[in-house]
Amino acid sequence: MTVSSSRTVADDPSGDAIVAAVEDAGHEVPIREIVTDDYDGVQGTVDTMVDREDVDAVVTTGGTGVTPDDVTVDAVSPLLDKRLPGFGELFRRLSYDEIGTRVVGTRAVAGASEGVLVFCLPGSENAARLGIEEVILPEVGHLAGLATRDDDEE
Repeated sequence: MTVSSSRTVADDPSGDAIVAAVEDAGHEVPIREIVTDDYDGVQGTVDTMVDREDVDAVVTTGGTGVTPDDVTVDAVSPLLDKRLPGFGELFRRLSYDEIGTRVVGTRAVAGASEGVLVFCLPGSENAARLGIEEVILPEVGHLAGLATRDDDEE
């Protein structure tokens, strides 16, 4: 899901990078959305995606900074039952190598909502590519299995 008031599916390099990486890794992308920078719209769309039977993970790009219209983290956070603080920490550590101290301006977060993983990445193409290729894809299968494991399982 791309959060942007100016992007379209035809002009969404960050979303394109995420979709390509996910499909190259052998996963399916059952739905792709562009949502404006609107709290209710972001929250409602993520909530709808989480409720889908064919979705194990939701990846958003955009809206994680500090401008007034960066609402993704604020909208998604109440939906998360479990938070994965290591995701944001690792993402910022890897981003530091590319952008230096500007990394303090990103609020990339992740967690699980009703057993579905939700990852919120910044909107730049480089950040989206870094997050999906270096952090999310190496762990998403393992994490999805854990997030949906029954309480009875060991």
